[in-house]
Amino acid sequence: MTDHRVTRVLVANRGEIARRVVATCHRLGLSAVAVCSDPDLDAPHVREADAAVRLPGSTATDTYLRADKLVDAALRARADAVHPGYGFLSENAGFARAVVDAGLTWIGPSPEAIAAMGDKVESKRLAAAAGVPVLAALDPAAVAAGDLPVLVKAAAGGGGRGMRVVWDLGGLRSSIEAAGDEAAAAFGDPAVFVEPFIEGGHHVEVQVLADRHGTVLVLGERECSIQRRHQKIIEESPAPLADRAPGLRDRLQAAAIAVARSVGYTGAGTVEFLATDDGRFWFLEMNTRLQVEHPVTEAVTGLDLVELQIAVAGGAPLTPEALDPPLDGHAIE
Repeated sequence: MTDHRVTRVLVANRGEIARRVVATCHRLGLSAVAVCSDPDLDAPHVREADAAVRLPGSTATDTYLRADKLVDAALRARADAVHPGYGFLSENAGFARAVVDAGLTWIGPSPEAIAAMGDKVESKRLAAAAGVPVLAALDPAAVAAGDLPVLVKAAAGGGGRGMRVVWDLGGLRSSIEAAGDEAAAAFGDPAVFVEPFIEGGHHVEVQVLADRHGTVLVLGERECSIQRRHQKIIEESPAPLADRAPGLRDRLQAAAIAVARSVGYTGAGTVEFLATDDGRFWFLEMNTRLQVEHPVTEAVTGLDLVELQIAVAGGAPLTPEALDPPLDGHAIE
């Protein structure tokens, strides 16, 4: 595998995550280039970067969501790599492909892995093929009273949007329509699916990191079971449920590695599961990017996930220090 030495990183994002990436770049002696919409011309992430490229316009649609403008900005700034942060185009396979096609290093997984994991139906098929438990999709036309409650869920996107819990058969059709409308507005894709709803389930996610040489690591796990309207409120590491359910942590970690390997994953990613108090679990989805809540993992491992992302994107093998990070303490965000 050819190495791609990273020296100048364009951060295709704004705000806190852009500042986060800039800080690691500077600590590593790398140059960092910011991008900014017109309202962000004097934003902190712009002031802290070594250079900035203006993206004319005031809305995200005209600026941070324009792959062509971002790639052009990277080329004009003579960056050799692009870090997408989280949100915006961080899980957009087309953007990743455009970066690679421009001869730049994409600090993230391959476009193919992003596309495969970005479709919740396809990602579940791949997980099942890898021997990982999944909740089987239900035929909406065949859902019976005995199947309730069920969850209607958008096939694309995330963040709790395009989701409805259905407790009564009479509300199934309207919930599917409402979830589809919300998914279309949020993600541009109205496709939804129906699956069993697990009452009292815990949301546990495993942080994985993979290099280009076949190594896939687990850097602990996080639990985010305390939510409101399917939106995370509290994230913590280690996961309390994994401490209580015998053997669950090891089985979740093995499943996360299997999911990552199923798409030849590289870089940092999060494999999310639904688990129960008795130790059962099912694959939910994979986030093919750095998550908002990554600092809780950094707090208990002592690792800099952005640094590791950059190293892996440059072709470096994962070092012995990253192979078995000692977990120290408990972190909450």
